[in-house]
Amino acid sequence: MTRNIRIRIGVGLLLAGVVVYYFSLPVALFQDPYSTVLEASNGALLSAAIARDGQWRFPETDSVPSKFADAIITYEDKRFRSHIGIDILSLGRAFRQNIAAGKIVSGGSTLSMQVIRLSRKGESRTLLEKATEIVLATRLELRYSKAEILALYASHAPFGGNVVGIEAACWRYFGRDARALSWGEACLLAVLPNAPSLIHPGKNRDMLKAKRDRLLDRLQVVGKIDAFTCSLAKEEPIPEEPQLLPRAARHLLTRMSSEGFAGKKLTSTLDYTLQQRVEQILQDHHDRLTSNKIHHAAAIVADVRTGNVIAYVGNVSNGKNYRGDDVDVAMAPRSTGSILKPFLFAAMLDEGKMLPHTMLPDIPVFINGFTPKNFSHDYDGAVPADRALIRSLNIPAVYMLRDYRYEKLHSLLRSLGMTTLTHPPDHYGLSLILGGGEGTLWEIAGMYASMARTLNNYFEHPGKNRYNRNDFHPLRYAIPASEAARKDHVPDLEETSYIGAAAIYQTFEALKELYRPGEESGWRYFNSARPIAWKTGTSFGFRDGWAVGVTPDYVVGVWAGNADGEGRPGLTGTDAAAPVLFDIFSQLPGQGWFQQPRMEMEKITVCARSGYRNSANCDEVDTMYVAKSGLQSMACPLHRKVHLSPDQKYRVHSACASVNNMVEANWFVLPPVQEYYYRPKNISYRTLPPFRSDCQSSFSVAAMDLIYPKPHARIFIPRDLNGKMGNAVFELAHRNPSITVFWHMDGTYIGSTKKSHHLTMNPQQGHHTLTVMDENGEMLVQEFEVLSKI
Repeated sequence: MTRNIRIRIGVGLLLAGVVVYYFSLPVALFQDPYSTVLEASNGALLSAAIARDGQWRFPETDSVPSKFADAIITYEDKRFRSHIGIDILSLGRAFRQNIAAGKIVSGGSTLSMQVIRLSRKGESRTLLEKATEIVLATRLELRYSKAEILALYASHAPFGGNVVGIEAACWRYFGRDARALSWGEACLLAVLPNAPSLIHPGKNRDMLKAKRDRLLDRLQVVGKIDAFTCSLAKEEPIPEEPQLLPRAARHLLTRMSSEGFAGKKLTSTLDYTLQQRVEQILQDHHDRLTSNKIHHAAAIVADVRTGNVIAYVGNVSNGKNYRGDDVDVAMAPRSTGSILKPFLFAAMLDEGKMLPHTMLPDIPVFINGFTPKNFSHDYDGAVPADRALIRSLNIPAVYMLRDYRYEKLHSLLRSLGMTTLTHPPDHYGLSLILGGGEGTLWEIAGMYASMARTLNNYFEHPGKNRYNRNDFHPLRYAIPASEAARKDHVPDLEETSYIGAAAIYQTFEALKELYRPGEESGWRYFNSARPIAWKTGTSFGFRDGWAVGVTPDYVVGVWAGNADGEGRPGLTGTDAAAPVLFDIFSQLPGQGWFQQPRMEMEKITVCARSGYRNSANCDEVDTMYVAKSGLQSMACPLHRKVHLSPDQKYRVHSACASVNNMVEANWFVLPPVQEYYYRPKNISYRTLPPFRSDCQSSFSVAAMDLIYPKPHARIFIPRDLNGKMGNAVFELAHRNPSITVFWHMDGTYIGSTKKSHHLTMNPQQGHHTLTVMDENGEMLVQEFEVLSKI
């Protein structure tokens, strides 16, 4: 073999050796499963879950506390800062000790070699394995810095029992973060990986303390600590048994595990101090709620401007073995009750379909078999829109939705972030506004926050285009890296958004009022030194109590109920959830209120009585700022010009009285059914005078209307317990309570009523025509169908 060939072979072998050496170290040294760790925004530990293999092993740290670094280097590898992965002197000393003892008593391993050994789990401690560790340790030194190697060791060293890594060890043994280690604790942890069994409670306590104290003495000798510090550190007790880790925001920990953060450490947006306070507030209210067998509650607090969640309580704790505690009800779809009404109110204002004080009907309603009722089962006849909103009246909301259309509201809510509306609009119909759909506390609180954010940011964008539709976005508990990297991004602005600033402002103004007569009991107990726009909701069957409040700075959402859906008497948003809401707001700073978006508002005159834009017939007029779209709303239809006799006791018209003898007056006139319910509750309401006896009614204003049945109603009449066909009670409203009304069905006279116009009938199955006539000759004809069989 020639010399050149030998050289080539040698070079080839050398290159092969270099390649093998280069790739000898795995790309990822450790494949261990890690604990899922949730931190607050300041880095404080909120909660953690054990790793899949049953070990408390936090994700790898990128830094090591300086005290632990000094202690472990002094104890294990005093030349760590200078060697290349192996310490020849330590290996030589170990070799001599092992020969003298006749067995392995010292390995002479550097921290770099120990990192390799920790990564090669299960390998026997042979000379070949030692040689492998030496080679790989030198390769480790080429890939990682000394600080990174030390961090790898600290993250994977065993600390006794099922505790791996310094961070888990600090929490399990000392109940605090590794950054707060004392010298005594740092030395205790430094000696543990060498003999992790010493930490077991009740075993070898004196031996463990002796090892720690000897290390403290060595640190004093090398000048890392002084004699006084050394003496104090020796007085620190040895931990008795592992401590429980913090369990704050435990439901968010479970949620983040299911959303791609399992086995990772997440620094969330949660405020550590506020999280503790909110959890305590819910537990304090828990005793009050459980007295009524209401076992669960959740709360979310978020910063309006960013959408960052600063407190997250998915559920309260009922103690051991109680079902449902682990359910994160903040993310559970629940019947929304009335909590969505502000979005419909704002949408109606935004489209100019009404003004804030516009009178809405509050009377019995029957729409294709849908018969909503107010919470109180009472009716006001007519009520201003903003009063209906803060009193959470159901029937005015249904009238509003019928005007706005439930298909549009369904689309709007989904655009605002409500993903739980998975069925088509027809599935919900008009019941959508009364809890016919389901929502989560997380999404609903986010929708309220998005409205507030849109109003806040309206003033941040000068010029014609003022809206960024991306202001409507979900809440978040972690900040995406992509967003953190583009702080200077200029948003695409538009002239409009899903809901305009003026409509949002007027909605919040209505919701700001604290006094809420007629709503569920309990409002009088609330007190707040700051303005808060807040709304409650109660689902059918008293299963869910909601309360959401918003200010320019914060949104707070609260839910109370039972995770299994069990209803309870008195489980209402006002009684169960609102007290929690106000207690949470008492912990939050900030006293301001939203700015009025005058650029999108117009000062107009409105009818003081009806809330509509004033007409020539309105006697009392107010001025107010409304959204410019409100200029499209109709003029007041409830004030009419009437002509009266000189004594103003009767109505007349030109066919029976001289124009010169008429007194002209403006009169507030509600439709008959509205008047029927409105008049007893409003003593100032004046019923239209009757026509004078010599004046035949012109019927320009209807004198009566049927409350039940409505036109073309389809009626089911159930049988009684004895099997006989039941009866239907028909009801009519007349402006003149003393007048007599005559009832006919299918051309046959049935009977007459006076004052209280209720009549019991027993119509057979099929189509029928109902005719009613008062003694003045005014007639009303209505058709209906009976579905039941005789």
